[in-house]
Amino acid sequence: MLIPSHRRNFLKLLGALPILGLIAFDDLKRKAFAAAGRSDSDNIYTRLGVKPLINGRGVWTYLSGTLELPAVRQAKQEAALHYVDIFELQQAVGKRLAELSGAEFGMVTSGAAGAMAAATAACIAGDDPALIWQLPDTTGLKHEVIMFPGRNAFDSAIRLAGGKLVIAPTLDEVRRSVNPNTAMIYTTRSGEQLEKLVVIAKEVKVPLLLDQAAGIPPIDSIRVYAKMGVDLYTFSGGKGLRGPQCSGLLFGRKDLIDAAIANYNPWEGSVCRPMKVGKEEIMGCLAAVEWWLQADFDKLEKEWLDRLSRIKKLAESVPGVSAEISEQSDPYRPPRVSLSWDEKAWNFSIADCDRQLRAGSPRIEVLTISNNPPLVPAVRQRDPKLPARPDEMHIVSMTLRSGDDLIIGKRLRDILSSARKAAKT
Repeated sequence: MLIPSHRRNFLKLLGALPILGLIAFDDLKRKAFAAAGRSDSDNIYTRLGVKPLINGRGVWTYLSGTLELPAVRQAKQEAALHYVDIFELQQAVGKRLAELSGAEFGMVTSGAAGAMAAATAACIAGDDPALIWQLPDTTGLKHEVIMFPGRNAFDSAIRLAGGKLVIAPTLDEVRRSVNPNTAMIYTTRSGEQLEKLVVIAKEVKVPLLLDQAAGIPPIDSIRVYAKMGVDLYTFSGGKGLRGPQCSGLLFGRKDLIDAAIANYNPWEGSVCRPMKVGKEEIMGCLAAVEWWLQADFDKLEKEWLDRLSRIKKLAESVPGVSAEISEQSDPYRPPRVSLSWDEKAWNFSIADCDRQLRAGSPRIEVLTISNNPPLVPAVRQRDPKLPARPDEMHIVSMTLRSGDDLIIGKRLRDILSSARKAAKT
């Protein structure tokens, strides 16, 4: 039997009532946080006039990435108490990363882009001191980097190390593009396309760099690509890994990682010397990997889903609002809740809602198509023949703190209730 719309709305409101009760309790909890030094209104940032925000958008660098794990903060604090030889530290950590991942070796870099530059320099100059000093001048050196299936916003990291980009939209084009000047193949693809690309790279004897900046979680990614035989692969340390924001990981063949280290900080004269990563970031990033390998991921994901469920119930307590939670996908994407309503009938768009969320206190960031992150204008250009995508609103669970879900849910309920009432007047 079909349930009348007014009854459905009543049932949704009934389901949201217990959560609305929690919001009052959460106000008390936030006062306790303030007493413990975690205040959204008086903290190290607000004293400079910078307002912290609630991050429902996900791990974006311009929103400061992620929040470090407690184990990471502890490791960084302990690392800061001692002097060490960075050459020795990278070798020791590289060996430990190899044990954890199954790769031949590893290193900590200044983000995934720093790893891209280090990998490019390694594939062009190797560990020859004269050639390392020569970069980014690649005269007489292999220096072409095949980009499959094309360019992205981060390939300047390859170009600044001396790489010349060669675009190969298809796997056949990859094979045809290989020549005596080819130094490296680069891709962000996974699954069957990656498997085929690995085979091609082995056949033509050209190192393959896989960029999986947002590939953690799941943490098993650090092992999967080693088993596949990928020559070099990288992850961001400051995204899903929840390590230091200015850190990344590069895994792969030991000869190539050794060459990457030789082209990197702290070697004076190396092209990647400016991409400095300190002892605190190195130890913090390692601590993050070790934490994830023993973490109860199922429990963690349940917490993420529970937070989204509360947001969903609060938003859907407004008649006409629909919300849907998406869970695991391949490749893995953290759970998110997607919201929709009749934008035309309400004369209230997703972009309007997004602006109000951002303008409120505390500021709330969510993921929409209309709210693009800062990009170099040329990168944002798209084929004018392609139809514009309809706007969408998603809230990503992975970057939410305890209690953030209640604040987001209540704010959405207030904003959408007001918009609906305004449409009826």
